[in-house]
Amino acid sequence: MEFSSRARQKHARLAGDRREQYPHSLQFYLEPPTESISLVEFESFAIDRLKLLKVVENLGVSHVRSSETYKAKLEIELRKLKFPYRALAEDDYEARRKDHISHFILRLAYCQSEDLRRWFLQQEMDLFRYRFNELTESLMQKFLEHVHLSFEVIGEDLKNELTNELSASTPGFTPAKVKEQMFYKVGLADAVDLFRARRVFIKDGFAYVPFKEIDVIVLNNYRTKLSKALALTARSLPSIQSDERLQPLLNHLSHSYVGPDYSVQKSTGKISLEQIDALSVKSFPLCMRQLHRALRDSHHLRHGGRMQYGLFLKGIGLTLEQALEFWKKEFIRGKVDADKFDKGYAYSIRHSYGKEGKRTDYTPYSCMKIIMSNPPSQGDHHGCPFRHSDPELLKQKLQSYKIPPSGITQILELVKGVHYQLACQKYFELTHDIDDIGFSLNHPNQYFTESQKLLSGGRELKKEFNNSGNFQQKNNSQESINSSSTPTSSNAKADTELEGLEAYFTED
Repeated sequence: MEFSSRARQKHARLAGDRREQYPHSLQFYLEPPTESISLVEFESFAIDRLKLLKVVENLGVSHVRSSETYKAKLEIELRKLKFPYRALAEDDYEARRKDHISHFILRLAYCQSEDLRRWFLQQEMDLFRYRFNELTESLMQKFLEHVHLSFEVIGEDLKNELTNELSASTPGFTPAKVKEQMFYKVGLADAVDLFRARRVFIKDGFAYVPFKEIDVIVLNNYRTKLSKALALTARSLPSIQSDERLQPLLNHLSHSYVGPDYSVQKSTGKISLEQIDALSVKSFPLCMRQLHRALRDSHHLRHGGRMQYGLFLKGIGLTLEQALEFWKKEFIRGKVDADKFDKGYAYSIRHSYGKEGKRTDYTPYSCMKIIMSNPPSQGDHHGCPFRHSDPELLKQKLQSYKIPPSGITQILELVKGVHYQLACQKYFELTHDIDDIGFSLNHPNQYFTESQKLLSGGRELKKEFNNSGNFQQKNNSQESINSSSTPTSSNAKADTELEGLEAYFTED
């Protein structure tokens, strides 16, 4: 048989030193990479892995991890981002190298706080579980040998002797199935979780673990090693923080948003100021809806709120002239006169549009930036309500917005699990009356854009919106914490304008 030159290169990818470096595409990441890479490759690898872990997080909440949908969607992402996936039959050196290096880069970025370590550990565990369970039995055995977890396989004679005990102690196993399945003799210390759950037979200080349960032991071993490694990496941070090239990159990654920056919108100039009240109810994420309500109630926002909300409005299409008019009209209704506004506030608005100072055209804040930086203090209204609000106050707010009790429970469970963006996704689904959001939500302006697509018919709905309590708002007049969620000035004219606006967010 002859191979083309390209085929020969593919078959030789993991020859010699390269095969020794990555004998298996799955690993415990025990040895850090030692090669030199460019800063461009450093950032590219890290961003791709961060995208992958975000998908892992989203799929883990949206789907059962063992379901075919979960597996299919995760494999698509692994293929797209060029990481090793199912078939470790692929001797792809570049994919294995990228997997190895990118893990250690994110380990550096995500060891900096307890919250970051917890998130990184959970997503890496879920990714590892998927990849391990996709292996064939022979590849699993090779991997166990590779990581020195070569547990003793019990012989047929012993298995026949213990058939009744194994069948009675192992859920789902009949005597006939026991004879078909391979069992490992594992030290009790390695099988504590299985023992606690009463899923294995115990005798003389050993657990008799069926092959299908061995992943629990492997995952516990991996979790222990990765937890210790993150703690050790955190201790070494001072030496890394002195590197002026690396530290800004690592800080950026741990707060990173990897989607569009929403600095330019095709709707620029298409939104009128009269539409904003109605839009705040229909299409604003909870963080921006909260800021808008606070602005309307008190006619003022502190700097953190003005920056977060002002850049969001810029991202949905407000021009500089509209922004100046919007903020001035609202502020002079409070304690700020027109002259004070022109002298004290107009400059910062022009600055955010890149018209003053360094002429930097600032982009709207992503979810990660809002969640991870500048937490609100007393009297502030910025931040992420799912991250920064007291759970009881959040519950009251959701009730006031007519979120059903079952939906509130789901949101609060996600918040309790530190899944703030997924809680926002659930809020989107509940307020738009759909079963599955169908995308990973990472940006307030993404929320707005997807909402407008949905309202204009760009996405399939579970029900007509005019039959949903969440959108019957035309005849109401006021939204507040203690009243139904309705726009302040939602009149027929504004609703007509909204219908026209929604067309701009329909996909071409």
